[in-house]
Parts: sequence; structure tokens; C-alpha cells
Amino acid sequence: MKQFLILTLLLLFSVYSFSCTVIAVGKKASADGSVIISHTDAGPDCRIHYIAPKTHKAGSMANVYFGMVDLGRALGDYGEVLGQIPQVEHTYGYFQSAYPQINEYQLAIGESTLSQREELRVDPGICKQIMTIEQAQAFALQRCKTAQEAMELIGNLMETYGFLPSCVGESESLVIGDVNEIWVMEFFSVGNNWKPGTSEPGVIYAAQRVGEDQALIIPNWSIIKQIDIEDKANYRASSNYMQVAIDSGWYNPESGMPFIWQQAYTPILREWSTSRFWKFYYDYAPELKLPNRYTTDPFAGDNQYTQFVEPLSAYPFSVKPSKKIGVKDIMAFQRCTFEGTIYDKENAPVWYYPNKDGELVRSPIATPFPTDEMRKVMDINRRRNVARARGEYGMIAQLRGWLPNEVGGIYWVFVDNAYTSAYVPIYSGATDVAECYKVYDSEKFDNNSIRWCVDFVDNLMYLRWQDAVKDLREARDPLEQSFFDEQAEVDKKAQELLAKSPEKGQEYLTKLTIERMNKVHKLFVDMRYKLITKYTNNKQGI
Repeated sequence: MKQFLILTLLLLFSVYSFSCTVIAVGKKASADGSVIISHTDAGPDCRIHYIAPKTHKAGSMANVYFGMVDLGRALGDYGEVLGQIPQVEHTYGYFQSAYPQINEYQLAIGESTLSQREELRVDPGICKQIMTIEQAQAFALQRCKTAQEAMELIGNLMETYGFLPSCVGESESLVIGDVNEIWVMEFFSVGNNWKPGTSEPGVIYAAQRVGEDQALIIPNWSIIKQIDIEDKANYRASSNYMQVAIDSGWYNPESGMPFIWQQAYTPILREWSTSRFWKFYYDYAPELKLPNRYTTDPFAGDNQYTQFVEPLSAYPFSVKPSKKIGVKDIMAFQRCTFEGTIYDKENAPVWYYPNKDGELVRSPIATPFPTDEMRKVMDINRRRNVARARGEYGMIAQLRGWLPNEVGGIYWVFVDNAYTSAYVPIYSGATDVAECYKVYDSEKFDNNSIRWCVDFVDNLMYLRWQDAVKDLREARDPLEQSFFDEQAEVDKKAQELLAKSPEKGQEYLTKLTIERMNKVHKLFVDMRYKLITKYTNNKQGI
């Protein structure tokens, strides 16, 4: 049963692999002094719910689940139990989705699947490893208050119980942040021969601290390079972090060359990652002098002479950005479709035709998200955007250490496609979310599901994309802006209430969060009616 379930889930989850983009910003690199952790396009289960703090009996055990990222089960059913670990006396409150991401102490975690060498992969039907990355995230949010605590716990869990990849057998990375610092952790498998209870770690992992004035991107690829294992303030690693590469012939210590973690355990770099590496560092690190891929020429994307192939070493672990980065900047990046570059599918030559004056004009149905059939018929490339029409959800965690934890942590979330969806702030002191964010069945439309309502609008926009996106932004952008405009007043009122009564403060933040989520839901219900009325095919000259 275990082998059948895991293989089935891995097959289903394969369509979502290599879709997670992480951006992290240190507090001296951010626009407002907050630490920022973000993550897009995660597992199929976009539903969000709150897990309250709990007290457990001494000697009790905690289940280790497989299937947390998947749909098809009731909310709170996390899949098959693969094993158990000792429970702690008290667990903290946190928000659960496919990948658990923030707790009541402003500890936040983002995830991005990485590629790993074929030799490291495991067969989930026979291997003894049981700890998935999402389960480790949940344990960390339940038990830890700081990024270092979470890093040490996750490393220990992986070494002791073995790293079990849940995303098509690939490796994983986490970016873990609190109000003061950020750590990046990367995990590779150790094959099928590992057994629990031995001295051998059940994972190969390395971790690196991110400088306070630094920012980085993880676009489904390893970013850690050299490791100074003696520098505990900035690096951590499993005891086998280099030895596996030596034993496998991937690194020769007698060569005189430094050990490069990123090179040792990953295969040849893919364009799905280089495009996102390039976009982020081209925008925020001009000193790197990366190739210019911006163009207004619709044919440039198909021209091999415009395609530079830079080495992976061109991209650093992190960089001091040329300008401070704020939450809105990350929202814009998460919505990126590489507009104005050689990767821009919205600018494909097929969208253009001559008008009555013989000038080339772009069709109003041109979209940055052509479907598989559109691409086949119209011969449009399949280069991936940052934003995904086939997305699930994403988040930006804004961690503000100068405020009480309850209001200091803001968990900005969207569902479906970041490009069309709306971000809504959930406060780390909230204890519930709107019902519409807890509901989603991919096999049955539900008007009470925010995911289905966003997806409905996303589909209607194909009727006349260029005009429909203007209608959407006209309604959506002012609502999002109002959340920012109201923030100072929310901070003030929440602090006043929290000082009088923590319960009253949390009640206020919960009520506000739910009200805003319901506003987003209504926006997409109303937008659906507007778009079908305005762009019905009866008005399109059929």
C-alpha cells in the first residue's frame, strides 16, 4: 500500500515540479527593514488553515506523514503515516497549506525543489527514509521560534529519519527566516541503501546564512557553492557533505580544486532556472554585467544568435541589491512573465498581423499563458514564466521584529496564478482564515472556493486577454493598495489591543484577515460577471 500510494502521488505531483521560485531579502536589503521570505507555485493543496498551539502528554509520539502536499482528502488529513517521532510538550500555532510556512513567532519557511544527480535518487517503495521536506517544515514551525533553531531541528530530523523526496524524486531547498536572519538549506538524497539507526546520515545537506544586506533567488536550482565548515556562524552541513561526492567520483580532493557543493551534486543546469536567475540578478545586480535579454523584436526569442549560454558560476549565492527590495517588488517578480525579453510568450510573432494601414499590431487575444494546444497550433515556445497559469498558491512573509509577533508577521498569500490573483495579508497573530480559502476540490467547481473563482476569471480572460487584464487590474490593484495604505493604522490599533488583552488583539487581527479575504473573494466573483458580459463571443464578430 505504501509503495502504491507514494508512487501515485509522485506521478500526480510531477506536473508541479520545478515551479517554485524563492526570493529572500535580508533586513538591511529590504525597503522597510523587515526580513522577507517568499515562495511561489507550490503543491496542489492550496487550501490554508490554522493549526492552534497544543499541549501534549509526556511520552507521546507525533506522526510522520506522506501526502501533505496533495489534494483529495479532508482538511487536516495529511496522508499516510510512515512512522513516528517523539512529541514535544508544547507546539506553536502556525498556518498549514501544502507546504507549512509561518508560525506565531514570525518564523517563516519557503521551499523550492532542486535537481539532483540520478545516482542519488531513491525508490520510495523500498527505501527506509520517511522525512519529507514539507513534514520537516511542519515540525519546525510547531517546535521552533528562530531560524537557527529550525535549521538545526530540520537537519537532525533528516539525518535521523532519512530524507524522502516527495517531488518526483528530486532534491529540495528551504529558505528559513525570522525577524533577524535567514538561512538557506539544501538537501540531497543518499540512495536506497541507507538504514535508520546507523551512524550514516539519511541525507546530504548544507546550510548557509544570508547576510543582512543580501538578497537571493532560488529558481529550482542549488545556489550554495563553497562551504567553510569551521565557520559555524555562517555554514552548517551533514558529516557526509563532501565524502559522498568523493566516494562517487564527483570530486577529487587531490585535484587542487575547491569543493563546490553546487557542482558536486547537481546535473547540468536547465533553462527553466537560468531565465529566473538572469531576471533577478539583471534587475538587482547590474555590476554582474549579465547579457541583455530585453528586446522589442518579436522574432528575437527564436534567434539563436541572441541566446547567450552563461555558466552557472555567473550567478552568486546572494548579492547586495542595487536598490532596496519591498513586498511590492516581490509581488511584481512573482507575477513576472518576462515581458519585453526574449522569453516573452506574449510577444510571440504569431500574435501580430497587419492592420488596415499595413502596420503590424498585436492581437487582443495575445496572452503570456498560451495553453498546450495554443502552443502546438501557433508554434509558441514553452519557456516557463515566473507566474504560472497552472499555479497553486504562493506567499510573501514579511517579518517585522520591531512589532509584537502577532502583528509583526504578515503572510501575504495568493491562490492560483499570481499574475491574475490578488494578494491578501494574514497576520501571524490571526487564528483563522476565511472559509473560501479552506475550500478546493479540483474535480468540482465551487463558487465558495477562492481558488475556483480566481481560476474562472483566469479562463475568461482568454476571450480578449489584452483588454481583460486591464479590467482586472482596475479592480484588483486598488484593493491590494488599500491593504498597504491601512497598514500603519492596523499596526497601531493591534498594538493597543494587544497591550490591553492578547486575546482581543488576536480577535481583531483574525476578524480583519477574514474580512479582507472575503473582499478578495467577492472581487473575483464580480469580475467573472463583468468579463463574460463584456467579452462574450456574441460581441467578437463570429
